Formats: sequence, structure tokens, C-alpha cells
Amino acid sequence: MSDATFSNPDSKAENQMKSAASADFGEFEEANQKGGYAIDKLEFLQDLYLNLYIELGRTKMKIKDILELERGYVIELDKLASEPVDIFVNNKKIAEGEVVVIDKHFGIRITGLISSEQILKGLE
Repeated sequence: MSDATFSNPDSKAENQMKSAASADFGEFEEANQKGGYAIDKLEFLQDLYLNLYIELGRTKMKIKDILELERGYVIELDKLASEPVDIFVNNKKIAEGEVVVIDKHFGIRITGLISSEQILKGLE
């Protein structure tokens, strides 16, 4: 009878696991986690373009009436002249304002901002 040598595969795995070193991670500074990283994100976002539009008011018209529009025609809107206009960014209302004229150009003076809670509530 010959002696056969059998190796145990479990013992090889145990030896490999024993020789593996544990990873060592450095400590993070508290300032980098809260302030610095957030500021970097905001600086990155400052160069993004967003769609901004001002809504003076709305109205409904029949297609027939729209096709008859000509130069000088006045369209009546659903808002009064004294009511604030709505300011939207990417289809979300963010503020209200009033129309002003600056050197023959129209502008909007912001009179009120929508709270961030109301904006986030609309995202649900």
C-alpha cells in the first residue's frame, strides 16, 4: 500500500486569509466633510444654465381667434395690472415680482421669494 498525500483545500484558504492585511483608512477632517465639499459642489453648479421665464398672465383662445391675430391686437390676460407676475425656474415657481421699465427695456423687480419648503413640497 502506498501512502497518498491529500491536501485540504480549506487549510489553504485559511492560510491565505491569515496572510491578508487589513486596510488602513486615514481619518477625515470634520471641515472637509461638511463645509468644503458642499462649497465645491455649489461652485460647480454655478456655471449651469437654467430655463427662467416670467409669466404675466394666461388666457384661453379658440384656434380661429389665434389665426385672426394681427399687429396691434390686444390680448386680455387673467391678471390685473397691479397683481405680481410669477417667476419660474425650470417650470417651478420660485418668486413673484413686478414689471419695471429700465432704459426702454422691461425688467422684473423681485418682491417675494417662495420658501424652499414649498418648492420641495412640489417635488413630491
